[in-house]
Amino acid sequence: MKRILVTGSGGVAGVNFVRAIRIAPEKFFIAGTDFNIYYINFPELDLRFQTPRHSDPNFIKKISQIMHDYQLEFLHPQPESEAFVIASNRNIIPGKILLPQKQIYKLGQDKALTAEIMQKSKIPIPKTYILDNEKTIFSAFSEIDSPPLWIRARRGAGGKMSLPCNTPDEAIMWAKIWISKGAAKWNDFIIQEYLPGRNYAWDSLWFEGTLVTSYARERLQYIYRNVSPSGITGTPTIARTVHNPKVNEISEAAVKAIDSNPHGFYCVDLKENQDGIPCICEINVGKFHTTGSLWSYAAIKSLKLPWYANMSYLYVTLAYNESIPDENIPKFDLYPPDVYLIRHIDAGAILWREDGWKERIL
Repeated sequence: MKRILVTGSGGVAGVNFVRAIRIAPEKFFIAGTDFNIYYINFPELDLRFQTPRHSDPNFIKKISQIMHDYQLEFLHPQPESEAFVIASNRNIIPGKILLPQKQIYKLGQDKALTAEIMQKSKIPIPKTYILDNEKTIFSAFSEIDSPPLWIRARRGAGGKMSLPCNTPDEAIMWAKIWISKGAAKWNDFIIQEYLPGRNYAWDSLWFEGTLVTSYARERLQYIYRNVSPSGITGTPTIARTVHNPKVNEISEAAVKAIDSNPHGFYCVDLKENQDGIPCICEINVGKFHTTGSLWSYAAIKSLKLPWYANMSYLYVTLAYNESIPDENIPKFDLYPPDVYLIRHIDAGAILWREDGWKERIL
């Protein structure tokens, strides 16, 4: 029986990952950690531990101790913040990991650097400016004469510090609110061309530079979008699978542009511009999107797809360097199109199609 450790296992994405591994065709011993003493009770674990936050100097020591003391063989860090710290200390942590190199995390975490790399690689992106001061905002509105413009934090997730602004004054006031609170400096912001089209997520799994498989979905509604000024809250309540060759082509090129030897999960966020061209908004390096493992679970439990459609289990199998049967795993479009995942807090999760078919999965 394989013995694995999942960090951040009490978060929604961590719970989904554990759930997906539990329905694999082999049994696992799963230990989990979380800094939140309450959330650690959510996942179905054999052992659970409260650990310090990833920024605590004792975090790596604690993780290494758990791996050693309980003879755990593989480590999956679910939160990107924890994955970066673990990738940065991979030489002192016992056990297997399947993560990109730490320098790649730094490129993906900085949306301004990501945009610069995409531009040099001629990959579609929104026009992007790093804020130096108020003058940068006036310049951006002058050069992009089609408001609103999108101001947001250059680092962070969940629509952090984001707002569509119709005038320079709006953008300046928004930035100054965060600066006055000590939460940001001018150059912690970027301001971008607003992309009005469809909102896509592309989840992919790579091994030693080769794309193993991927799928794309369109985000249709965000959770509690009414409480966020930008309407973006990080995770969707409604999304549907799509087969879009342009999304696949652009996303694959974007990952290769940011990492010449991709290894692990890479999740790409895209939005269409006014011409319908999908543009790269950000690349989540070494991280599976929050619902990625829920799609893995649904693919097996409800859609009855082959074992490899459980991308979470496929990822663990690759980490153990086990040979993958020649089953012609599709490089793109792992899941059928037009399957909707509908979910909300305390309401469970449902798969639905426009022909009226539906099935509760949670």
